[in-house]
Amino acid sequence: MNKAMSNKFIKVHQTSSRLRYKYFLLKEKFIDEGILKKYLEKIKHVESVRINKKAYSIIFEINKDITSEIESILSKLTLDELLSNCQNEAVCVSCISDEEPSIKGMVRASSALISERFVSNNLLKASITTSASIPLLIDGSKELLEEGLTSKVLESAAVAISIYRKDYLAANSTNMMLELGEYIEETTVHKSDDLLKELAKPNVEEAWVEKVVDGKITEVLIKSNEVQVGDIVVVGIGNTIPVDGHILEGTGSVNQVSMTGEAEPVVRYRGDRVISGTIVEEGRFRIWAEHVGSDTATQRIKHYIENSLNEKSSVQLKANKLANKLVPVTLGLAGVSYIFARDFERVASILQADYSCALKLATPVAFKSTISKAGHNGIMIKGAKSIEALSNADTFVFDKTGTLTCGELEVISVESYSDDWTEEEVLNLTASTEEHYFHPVAEAVVKAAKERGFVHMHHEEVEFIVAHGVKTEVKGKSVVIGSRHFVEDDEKIDFSEHKDKINNSLKNGKTLLYIGYDEKLLGTIGLSDELRENTKESISKLRKLGVKNIIMLTGDTKEKAKLIADEIGIDEIRAELLPQDKAKIVKELMSEGKKVAFIGDGINDAPALISAHVGISMSRGADIAKATADISLLKDDIACVVEAKEYANKTMNLINNNFNATVGINSCILAGATFGLFSPIVTAVLHNGTTIGLLLNSIRGVKQ
Repeated sequence: MNKAMSNKFIKVHQTSSRLRYKYFLLKEKFIDEGILKKYLEKIKHVESVRINKKAYSIIFEINKDITSEIESILSKLTLDELLSNCQNEAVCVSCISDEEPSIKGMVRASSALISERFVSNNLLKASITTSASIPLLIDGSKELLEEGLTSKVLESAAVAISIYRKDYLAANSTNMMLELGEYIEETTVHKSDDLLKELAKPNVEEAWVEKVVDGKITEVLIKSNEVQVGDIVVVGIGNTIPVDGHILEGTGSVNQVSMTGEAEPVVRYRGDRVISGTIVEEGRFRIWAEHVGSDTATQRIKHYIENSLNEKSSVQLKANKLANKLVPVTLGLAGVSYIFARDFERVASILQADYSCALKLATPVAFKSTISKAGHNGIMIKGAKSIEALSNADTFVFDKTGTLTCGELEVISVESYSDDWTEEEVLNLTASTEEHYFHPVAEAVVKAAKERGFVHMHHEEVEFIVAHGVKTEVKGKSVVIGSRHFVEDDEKIDFSEHKDKINNSLKNGKTLLYIGYDEKLLGTIGLSDELRENTKESISKLRKLGVKNIIMLTGDTKEKAKLIADEIGIDEIRAELLPQDKAKIVKELMSEGKKVAFIGDGINDAPALISAHVGISMSRGADIAKATADISLLKDDIACVVEAKEYANKTMNLINNNFNATVGINSCILAGATFGLFSPIVTAVLHNGTTIGLLLNSIRGVKQ
């Protein structure tokens, strides 16, 4: 195995006509294989490209040695360039076309149906009918050669037999009904992709960024694709925010309707997070750029939806599999019928009564319609599989902080355990260390310190330990701030002298932040996080939607957790947990046969979100939580969890009803055609009418 020129890929295998690479851009969560495949297939002398995203593998079939050209392209390719190519490529297989569904086929077929009725000459009738049917006959012939027996083959065979029998009314009626069904499907898919097309529009092209010019900080207008992580972006009234980031300075209102569906602008302050694609309606902000380019929320959501619209769930695969299996059955019945009855009219009728259309079309249309409708309501569902998994979920596991609670902590007490330090000094020390971070605890401490007249204390560089706390030095002495586990167990600071005070604070429901100084416990800061006002109502609604078990996970004490659980009606609590415990609990529940949905928002929730059958991330959560979740909420509202479950349940009920109706109705039609009860025209109207009805039902059926 030879390492290639770039660390982005490794050449695994090479022959004169074949190249195989491990390509690490495929590790990017938001990349779409279809876009990448289409991009690479444009390389001259590349015959074909195969991509296995799970294995990070790309296989090129080539007709000339172009190894150096391919490796040069792989080493330079970025997600931004790939996304830009997708937006600019009119025929990209994974992108949604802006072309309106064409009505030409339906006009052609209906014109032939009408005009043939007024023509008496059989030769002219045959010409009109054949001309109108040529596209269908060609498509059917191609599919027969390329894919074998499909529903398209049966449809074209039915029309061809009707033309052969000079039953032009049956041929034209069938053709017109097929064109009508196809037009309805195209229209539905086109409408269901509105959200994606909106997100695919070009981002803000320019942005004002603070730069040092001649020793002075100056606002400079640059291309938005030149903005770097860590830049300070300035956005004023009427401008669209070009990055995801945190507000360093400024207060104002932001219109988030394009991202969350919220009609009313929301007020944003220092420390609040803002997302790309939203518009500043009042005020002016200095924003620290956390995510730029293709890594912004807008572009990642685009990739989510792009993948979602092409993903097949198990029920969709089941429908396709059944439809394919039933094609030979229909053809076999037609053959047997001809052997016994020697009647081409009956054969034509049987070939009309195929299951495939309704089975294959109604299911994906229902999924796409739901994904689009949910997206417009601030619920980003990442695929049909996620809908199916959420519908089946009978156990909902909630992380407490930021999910069941508001996640907005407030300092309610400060205690100093040293005679040399006042409460204000303990608070100032903590705020000085924490002020560089946008963690809820840090923000609450800084806010409280400012309200009390914050005096900054000089400290050395701060080390941030994920899910534990921070470390620094002040006057040459160590400072550790964070959870009890971090301060007492990891940093070995003795708590024994102050256990009574700590226990009293915990019994009063406080969340404690522990401060260690010079290897001693200096004090604690008590914080409180209020329950969301609609948490109890949302839990109750989930039970009505079929959820059997509702579990809360928290690092809080059992006493505090029980108080919350009793208030909102939680079945089971798991308290005093370490971050890694959440994923273990989810896996335990799954091993017991439960279908688990996990709802969380923090960095330490990511393993649990991945492990669960379906993971749901809250809107204000960490980016890694959003990236790993199957469903991302863009509204900071726990009621959206209920809405997502409702969407899933309604969609799967709709699909099951459509499935049963398809099998039942088409079986009756097929039986009637087999026994000669239906003419080809009647069979065509019944079969295609059923398909159209089910398509319309799929469009209509998931209203909230």
